Amino acid sequence: MRRSFTAPIAAGTLIVGYATAVESGSRPVGGLVLLAGGAWCVRAWLREHDRRTAATLTAVAFAAFLLAHVLALAVGAWASVLLVAAITAVIVWQRADAPLPR
Repeated sequence: MRRSFTAPIAAGTLIVGYATAVESGSRPVGGLVLLAGGAWCVRAWLREHDRRTAATLTAVAFAAFLLAHVLALAVGAWASVLLVAAITAVIVWQRADAPLPR
């Protein structure tokens, strides 16, 4: 089975979701982007891993979303989104995307 690379999708979803909310002036539209990207990732994680991995990575992404809001008060919105997206990408890569040792 071909493996999906979900780390860039998970991180990109946070970035594009925020950009969409800013550019459209509508947080719900940005939320739809987050929902669509998140659903794609969850589907891939369930297909390629177990439910525990999918649940853990979903929780990581949700925590990143919440953390971005808190960090934005200290470092600014874009810096916050980019930071949590990078952290999310690293965690998702390690838990889901990195090649398995032979």
